[in-house]
Order: sequence, then structure tokens, then C-alpha cells
Amino acid sequence: MNKRLQVLKYLISDYLAALIAWALFFLYRKAYVDPQYFVTPELVFDDPKFFFGVFLLPLFWLLLYMMAGTYRKIYRKSRIKELGQTIMVTLVGGLVIFFTLILDDVVTSYRSYYHLFFVLVGLHFFLTYIPRLIITTVTNNAIHARKIGFNTVIVGCNGYAFAVYNELETQLRSTGNKIIGFVDAGLCERNLLQAHLPHLGDYKNLKNIIKEHNVEEVIIAIERAEKDAVERIITEIEDTPVVIKINPNMQDILMGVVKTSSLFSPLIEVAPDIMPDWQMALKRLMDIVVSIIAIIILLPVYIGTAIGVMFSSPGPIFYTQPRIGLRGKSFKMIKFRSMYQDAERGGPMLSSKNDTRITKWGKIMRQYRLDEIPQFFSVLKGDMSLVGPRPERQYFIDQIVARMPHFRLLSKVKPGITSWGQVKFGYAENVDEMIERAKFDLIYLENMSLAMDIKILIYTVMIVMQGRGK
Repeated sequence: MNKRLQVLKYLISDYLAALIAWALFFLYRKAYVDPQYFVTPELVFDDPKFFFGVFLLPLFWLLLYMMAGTYRKIYRKSRIKELGQTIMVTLVGGLVIFFTLILDDVVTSYRSYYHLFFVLVGLHFFLTYIPRLIITTVTNNAIHARKIGFNTVIVGCNGYAFAVYNELETQLRSTGNKIIGFVDAGLCERNLLQAHLPHLGDYKNLKNIIKEHNVEEVIIAIERAEKDAVERIITEIEDTPVVIKINPNMQDILMGVVKTSSLFSPLIEVAPDIMPDWQMALKRLMDIVVSIIAIIILLPVYIGTAIGVMFSSPGPIFYTQPRIGLRGKSFKMIKFRSMYQDAERGGPMLSSKNDTRITKWGKIMRQYRLDEIPQFFSVLKGDMSLVGPRPERQYFIDQIVARMPHFRLLSKVKPGITSWGQVKFGYAENVDEMIERAKFDLIYLENMSLAMDIKILIYTVMIVMQGRGK
């Protein structure tokens, strides 16, 4: 599968649809608004709004569709959902264009405004949706005919696993699962898949198997639907980008976190996206805008803090440290140095309230969280977000996961400059406190939204202004 090529098909289709829709609407608008005049090329090309629309409006529409998540999960599109999404985005975009480019037209009555609006959204909708429908239909037909498939691993090897495998392989209309092997869930009594599929290993190595074989779907089909077993397997892989599906017999175990993925599939999808695509896009946009504004406004603070660090003790002004971010990927987190140089010569250590490794200026920086402000650059780069679980080092993550396996779920989102755990608990001085703080971050994960982010940012500003950091 060539995902980039598939995305390009939709991008070109949407771009041309927006361009043609605006050109046709503009010609109709001229003829309708000024019916006494014959529409000549000069009348069209003399209007700067025509060229503004031709060159910039297609980009505006592409941005809207990107924010709506149109170009994500490009091979897993539902034509019904795409219809509703196209209608909603067309209405929103049409309103923006109408009030910015058209409302100043001289018309004979308000009925003309309504008429123009429906012509605008009607043209754009049909020119956009019909090519999309064709592309999606051709793609879905290729999936049903097994010309396109998603690398899939089955967890389990007993009766349920064999039944799922047999049903998927004998379907007249494939759901797209290209089963490459199975893993043992530790519950096998009779191995019924050994004769049909490669045995890829144990479920505890599932994360490495997913990476090695480019797995896109994992099907949990264990013989005894034990809640602990299902949760262990899901926890092991939920921080990966794979789609997790279960046998309907296990639906009662995970009631509330499952959804039907296809009318043709015998399986149910687990754990849908944390936030709607449009909110994820706005969250990223907020990260960029707020970070740029913060860097500009805080420029004198950056300079003053850097001077303070320089005179506080010998050593570099900035301190970089590898931290674990989205989906377990490592990145370099940057801070103003608040400790004496080589403070961790003996190995990784968490700071404490009366830590002698912290300089006098470092204590002031930590009280007002000035040491964190260089991380706005990490947000712009995309390694971090304004709000998200605080990034930790692998050394401490290993200790936490051994006692709190669900901690892995926090890597499903970007780490943040501030977090709900940071607001409610503060800095952690040991692994026990890191686990307590993580409980608040898991609550954030379950209730993640733009409104929640804004609330956390407000609380953070209040803490910084009151000097209640530590």
C-alpha cells in the first residue's frame, strides 16, 4: 500500500474541486448579481476576488479538511461518514467565505444572499464529494477483493482464534485483514493455528513483532475471555499505532470502549481515538500560536534567566536530556540549567525539596518554572505539546511500568510543558510520587479535550504567577 499516493489522490481531487467550484460560482455570481450586464472576460479578470479565490481558497479548503481529519486513516474510509464530514466542512467553509468575500455585494434582496450561499455550498459539495466517492469506492472494492490488505496478527491459538481466522479467510468480501501470523497469549490448551499460520512468539513481545512486521491490526481472540488477560494484552500494545479488535464474545468485558468497525467484519474495534480529529488539529494549532506568542513576549525573560544561569555556577546555560515522547520515541528535552554541572555523575536521580545539587538561582527558576520555558521551542518542533503528561526518562519509566503497567498509555499523546498531574501534584521526588502523579495524567487521558487543556493552562499560569512551583 502506498499511503502517500492515496493521500495525494484526495488532495489533488479536493484542490481541483475547490478551484473549479469557485470559478463557476464567481461566473454565476456576476451573472446573477448584475444580470443586466453580459459576463465578459474583462468583467471577471478585473475583479481581484476572482484571483484571490483561485489561488488561496483551495488552500483554505485543504486546511479545513486536514483539521477535520480527512487525510488520516486513508485506507479505512467510510462513505457514510465521509458524506457527513463533507457536508459539515462545506457548510462551515461556505459560511466563512460568504461573510468574508461575498456579503459586501450589492444585491436586490436578502433572498439573493440565501440564493448565493446555497449555490456556493452546493457547487463545492458536489464537486468535492463525487470524486471522493469514486476514489473511496474503488479503494474499498480493492480491499474487498484482497488486492489491498492490512498486516494483521491474531493473539490466541485455540478455538476462538481458529474460528476468527477461518471466518476472515473465507469471507466473500474481505475486510482487509492480511493475517501474517499469531502470537501465544499464554492460555493455549490446543494450538489450532500452528498448521495454518507462522507462530511469531509470545504476546509480551508483541510490540517488537508489530514494529518488525509493520503490523497494522491486532485481533485478540483468546479461548477464555478473562478480563485480566485481555487488559494485559491491550496494555502491552495500546501505546502503538495499531488498530485493536476483539471477538464479539468479549464485548461485555470491555463494554463502553468498543465500537463496530465494519458491517462485514465479525470483529469489534477497541479504544477509538482519544480526541476528535478536528480537536487534535486545533490543539496543534494552539500549540504553535501560543508558543510563538510566548517566545516573543518572554524574550526579555529568556535573556535575564540565561544571564542568571551564567553567573550562578560554571557550566552551560542550557541542559538537554533524553526523554520519552509520543509512542515511546526519544527526544532531547531542553531546559535552563538549574543544577551544578555533572549533578548526575553517579547516575539518574530525581530532585528533592532540599536538593544540594540545585543552585540558588536554580531554586528561584524552579519556583516560577523559568527553567521550563525553553520547551516552547520543543513544542514548535513538534516533540512536545503545551499540555500533556510530563516526559520522563526511560530509566524511571521502566521502574514505573513494573508497578503500574497502565503508565504506558501516557505515550499515546505528546508530552507537555504542563499537565494535570503537574498542576494537581507538582514535581515528583521519587518513583512512588511519580506513580501518584501519573494517576492524574491518566485521568487527563480519559477526559482529554481542548476545554481541559485550556483549564490546565489557566491553572498553570496561576501557579507560576503565585510562585507555587517547587
